[in-house]
Amino acid sequence: MKWIRLRRSKIKVYGKPAKIMMKGMTAPEEHTHFLHSLLTNNIKNLQPMSFNYNLWLRQNGQPVADFFIYKVDNYYILDTEKPAREVIEEFNRLKLSLKVFFEDLTPQMEHLFVFGEGSSEFLKDAFGVVPEDFRIAEKDGILIAKNPLRLRREGYDLMGELSSLELPEGDSMTEEEFEDLRIESCVPRIGKELKEGFSPLEAGVLNYAIDMNKGCYVGQEAIARVYFRGRTPRVLVRMERVEGELREGDKLREGGKNVGLITSVSFSGKKALGYVLRNAYEEGKELLSDSGKVRLEVSCEGGESRSSP
Repeated sequence: MKWIRLRRSKIKVYGKPAKIMMKGMTAPEEHTHFLHSLLTNNIKNLQPMSFNYNLWLRQNGQPVADFFIYKVDNYYILDTEKPAREVIEEFNRLKLSLKVFFEDLTPQMEHLFVFGEGSSEFLKDAFGVVPEDFRIAEKDGILIAKNPLRLRREGYDLMGELSSLELPEGDSMTEEEFEDLRIESCVPRIGKELKEGFSPLEAGVLNYAIDMNKGCYVGQEAIARVYFRGRTPRVLVRMERVEGELREGDKLREGGKNVGLITSVSFSGKKALGYVLRNAYEEGKELLSDSGKVRLEVSCEGGESRSSP
């Protein structure tokens, strides 16, 4: 088993049921309606003690932030890289007259991610419970969620007061090691692969981040235009260094033509993620970069992720 302490914001979103279902309301609770109308995945169908993954987009379909959204009883906890203060300020501006409230839980909510072989046995010993994929259990005020999306493998989020939890000292990971594993696992990250200039559909997140049947949300028209054109012009690819060095932002070339861009580089300097034109992608192909040469290993399209409930 491996584990890491994640430094991520936690935001509670809550409200009250609307006294009258106004025209255009997607759910009887105003806070559910707010999130459902803003984000890319289906919030109103989330059952208590379950969660899903969402993108927050601009009108042009470009990503602003991403969230794991945990539904706990009648409120939600948002887990994001973006600072809580920035999210709350913007959400307060966007909610207009809706009675929706936000609370920064980051200071009192620690976050551990445990994963790999032996992680479920650790949870059984420590808490006596192991939730199923995309489900949440609660034990002594600690939320335990089975999250197969962080690294596209078995893993569990533990959130709450965790100072008394005994963890194997030799199994901890650094942020650098975790980032290398993210790249190896072909997981796109906000600000890296999910950023301005690229459609989220090119990152291969459609099957777990975007509900094409939920109705309107911010950026929905832009996503639909890309989706109904068919296959995206670019594909997210994992690559390895052949010679020289890997540098984030370097362009990839074939026959003197720009065909791609490196978006993430592992701390080891051996692996990277980047976008390549679909008609230029071929497993094992070598491309020149601004700083050396790379070999395309595998397409991240589709990945090994599974849809949430």
